Amino acid sequence: MDRAELTTDQVLKRDIPWETYMTTKLITGTCLQLLRRYDNRSESQRAVLLDDDGPAYVRVFVSILRDIFKEETVEYVLALIDEMLTANPKRAKLFHDKSLANEDTYEPFLSFLCCLEAPRPQKRLLWKGNWFVQEKSCKILALIVSARPKTQDGVLSNGESSTSKKKFITIDDVLRGLVEWLCAQLKKPSHPSRGIAIAISCLATLLKEPLVRSSFVQTDGVKLLIPLISPASTQQSIQLLYETCLCVWLLSYYEPAIEYLATSRTLPRLVEVVKSSTKEKVVRVVVLTLKNLLSKGAFGAQMVDLGLLQIVQSLKAQAWSDEDLLEALNQLDEGLKDNIKKLSSFDKYKQEVLLGHLDWTPVHKDPMFWRDNISNFEENDFQILRVLITILDTSTDPRALAVACFDLSQFIQYHPAGRVIVNDLKAKERVMKLMNHENAEVTKNSLLCIQRLFLGAKYASFLQA
Repeated sequence: MDRAELTTDQVLKRDIPWETYMTTKLITGTCLQLLRRYDNRSESQRAVLLDDDGPAYVRVFVSILRDIFKEETVEYVLALIDEMLTANPKRAKLFHDKSLANEDTYEPFLSFLCCLEAPRPQKRLLWKGNWFVQEKSCKILALIVSARPKTQDGVLSNGESSTSKKKFITIDDVLRGLVEWLCAQLKKPSHPSRGIAIAISCLATLLKEPLVRSSFVQTDGVKLLIPLISPASTQQSIQLLYETCLCVWLLSYYEPAIEYLATSRTLPRLVEVVKSSTKEKVVRVVVLTLKNLLSKGAFGAQMVDLGLLQIVQSLKAQAWSDEDLLEALNQLDEGLKDNIKKLSSFDKYKQEVLLGHLDWTPVHKDPMFWRDNISNFEENDFQILRVLITILDTSTDPRALAVACFDLSQFIQYHPAGRVIVNDLKAKERVMKLMNHENAEVTKNSLLCIQRLFLGAKYASFLQA
């Protein structure tokens, strides 16, 4: 069977010759007794055994993974552990029991991921092409690492006893090894459909760790997340999107990661997701991320530019059950309004245009505004002009049409190459269509714009009233 498509249930149907392993002294008599009690039992029976003597079973599983190379057996024990932790993730704490102080509980799993310079390199090479072994090892290791006990001085590493003479793998080695393997999966997945999914799922667990955050950023991992932030429809893709956004949320607490997020297309992608998603948990994690980023650098102004305030107000009108989401929406709403208050006159004008809410606010007819800000209209390949022209095509509001025509005429008047630029953007045809509009205000301002296009500002100025 193709090991990339193996399932835990299929693996657990195998009969493993435990007696043979005892005969060859690969396991002890005590191990055999425990395995006979545990193997092929129901989930409820196994739960009782784990409640009574969990650390002893962990010791057996770890010793088998460390000492036995046979592929079917390794897969079987990993499936047992996966089943045990899936049924109750809190059982990961068993790997850190004081009775296991002399056991290196991380080493077998890390060696299966081929990112450990173990003394037996042939063992590492054996698992390089076995997706089942690598996927389960990564999932299990992420859970075990996250469940390790904390000490007053920081984090206890690997259940290590202060009196132990064995050399243990340090927690730093484990975390760096995991980050290395997870980034490799994001770059070039070993499995076409599950490689990226397991990497993101584990990162969503591990990015709570400061060392994982710093290692992930240092290995340029943040850029690998960005393409995955896009609207999703299927249940599988929604879960991947949620866990990706969860990763970004965890990174939004880490300054070096924020610096990268600021220079990438992360924000527009997050806004697009929150705008189109109906899944509450996705909306919640994105809104919490945006709330974290709002006060950082230029994020606030960018959010205003992307029309986030309007989206947030629309979200607030929906019936959400999550109180944290409702509170975060209110905070985001207030924060965005505060940002708009702090914007310069051009920023406010830009926001008005981008939202399509054109009105006769003072800046439109203020000569100083146009003289001081005319060069700003060149930003992003004349984005503001392009939006004004789009408003002429799409708006049904006479006031918005009149103001858009007037603003184009103002640009022609104040920009040295205004006539050429507006002509190049194919605005003339759109404006001419409005000269016969039923609204007198639209007709007047479209005529002014056309006059300035044909005659220049100097000769058309008498039409401005």
